[in-house]
Amino acid sequence: MGNTAKDEALYQEMCRVVGKVVLEMRDLGQEPKHIVIAGVVRTALANPKIKRSALAQEAMEKVVHALSGN
Repeated sequence: MGNTAKDEALYQEMCRVVGKVVLEMRDLGQEPKHIVIAGVVRTALANPKIKRSALAQEAMEKVVHALSGN
């Protein structure tokens, strides 16, 4: 079994990432489809200027994987 505290923290961060993207897309009048959300997160990950915690980085990578199947 894994570290349940780390797993819970990762899950919470994944939810935060997806929620933020969905709300921003709504504010822009866009429909938040899963593949579009994955693309937004993937684009954010590609920006080397933004420093993220290891937890945020892992959460974003897992969100992309979960939503795009890659």
